[in-house]
Amino acid sequence: MKKPFFVITALLAFCLSANSLFAQTAAPAAAGSGDVVAAMTASDSYNAFSVAVRAAGITTQLQGAGPFTVFAPTNDAYAKTPSTRLDSLFKDPTAYANHIKTYIVNGKFTKTDILTGLQKGPIKYTTIDNHTLTLAPVTVNGHTRLQITDEAGNKAQVGAYDLMATNGVVHGLTSILQK
Repeated sequence: MKKPFFVITALLAFCLSANSLFAQTAAPAAAGSGDVVAAMTASDSYNAFSVAVRAAGITTQLQGAGPFTVFAPTNDAYAKTPSTRLDSLFKDPTAYANHIKTYIVNGKFTKTDILTGLQKGPIKYTTIDNHTLTLAPVTVNGHTRLQITDEAGNKAQVGAYDLMATNGVVHGLTSILQK
């Protein structure tokens, strides 16, 4: 009985120490099944964004073959967003759909893929509406975090990684994209 406990404890310690770069501020959601929309819907962390995807009218696209990487604001990110900011997004359905598409890039990029890519400097990914999303490390309160920035200069930090889906992966943002 002691040996399995020791092995599990050692593995947990290794995982925690190996995860110090871009440490998650929130626990990752359990691995989802199905496409990225189904994975977000089944997760306790991304329900709000899955509703936003539906409202933006891009569900069918994200249920396709992909692959996609979704940088989704978590439910907590939406909860801390001022209602005036959310109201301004909802007023114009086209602008709202474009805003939601900003979080979704073509290709499947796990945390490992991103960390490998960052060894060469900031990474530029193309969103599903052909805009650029830049990923780069930033230091916040003495900790290195991954930050995404859209073409308008709006920023958000990644707080959770690798909710796997059949057609991609979802990473959690600690806020919506904002200046």
